[in-house]
Amino acid sequence: MRLPMADPRLEKLRYRAWRRGFREADLVLGGFADANLATMNPDELETFEVLLDQVDNDLWSWIVGQAEAPPAFQGPLLEQIRAFRFKLPGPHGDHTRA
Repeated sequence: MRLPMADPRLEKLRYRAWRRGFREADLVLGGFADANLATMNPDELETFEVLLDQVDNDLWSWIVGQAEAPPAFQGPLLEQIRAFRFKLPGPHGDHTRA
């Protein structure tokens, strides 16, 4: 479901979150954006924007725990994204949990 957003920055972030390059990342990051962008504070928005600038495979590895995120990206927002993926139906990308 698309959330109504009048802020062009939020729309751009939402678009970028839904078009990551592979479906699993689209579902997690796009779904997270839909659920959270409207209530994120400016610091969280900045962090999310910088996360979206990262290479798809690196970002996905951080989300599913296959690689440790660099210190600059470790924190509450990445943890929220990691937790969000378990709210989605179906496999969660790490093949260790269903």
